[in-house]
Amino acid sequence: METSRNSKIVIIGGGTGLSVLLRGLKQYPLDITAIVTVADDGGSSGRLRDELKIPPPGDIRNVLAALSDVEPLVEELFQHRFNKGNSLTGHSLGNLILAAMTNITGDFTHAIREMSKVLNVRGRVLPAANRSVFLHAEMDDGSVVSGESKIPYSGKRIKRVFLTPQKIEPLPETLEAIREAELIILGPGSLYTSILPNLLVPKIGKEVCKSKAKKVYICNVMTQAGETLNYTATDHIKALYDHMDCAFINTVLVNKETIPDSIKERYEEELAEPVTCDPEELEALGLEVVHEQIVSYDNNVIRHDTNKVARLLYSILQDQS
Repeated sequence: METSRNSKIVIIGGGTGLSVLLRGLKQYPLDITAIVTVADDGGSSGRLRDELKIPPPGDIRNVLAALSDVEPLVEELFQHRFNKGNSLTGHSLGNLILAAMTNITGDFTHAIREMSKVLNVRGRVLPAANRSVFLHAEMDDGSVVSGESKIPYSGKRIKRVFLTPQKIEPLPETLEAIREAELIILGPGSLYTSILPNLLVPKIGKEVCKSKAKKVYICNVMTQAGETLNYTATDHIKALYDHMDCAFINTVLVNKETIPDSIKERYEEELAEPVTCDPEELEALGLEVVHEQIVSYDNNVIRHDTNKVARLLYSILQDQS
């Protein structure tokens, strides 16, 4: 049975991985809702967050651009980052526009909605909360590191991450999208700083656990120093389960393509290595393992191949129709 245009999917994450995936998925007849983290506190987003007291716009900007259907020059303009000017250096124009729209409308979510119209976005983009949240990490030695941008550089192993303030309300439409979804996709993206900050918004995590939709986790291709050093695919899953206190994933998508030595050497400088797929351990957790060649290379940077991953996800959706 062919998937209808009304098939509803929810993608949860942040960072580059989410926007890469969405560029492929928007080519299919899908009703897409992207739920995006608002825990970023670095770079242009962090500066705007601190100075204007608004949620960080950077991850939202990237997702809007990825789902947009406008002339390439318009998208390039939206993504343009200034490299001159004392106050402008480092800011992207899209971040500034979202900040201005938030000031005009008085509401971050309303600003995203209006920018979605301007950019002819295919789908909905929703912040995990309509306010900034702060990410903290408790380390194995009991110390706590505060700030999404600081956590990967602590030099310590993460035990758990958590949010403040304690009371964070998601948007009603976010919860509704999760309840109506036929497929929920987690990742790709940084495990502790892009994916978990969404799930840790209390009602979002609970709704994902309760949802009857098929849930797919797209495992990162490489480990990340300061977050997932030496993690296997199973370690990623267990970290998600430990934080949510429930086993909620049905399928895990893992790369099986051999990474060229030249690329591995480049990543060794960052203490990163290919994530080991341990299918027996994954299957012991009751997971369906999709082990495919799903990577592409952009200037010696490893990315998920947006077209291959989107095609796999679409076939998963069709198989359950």
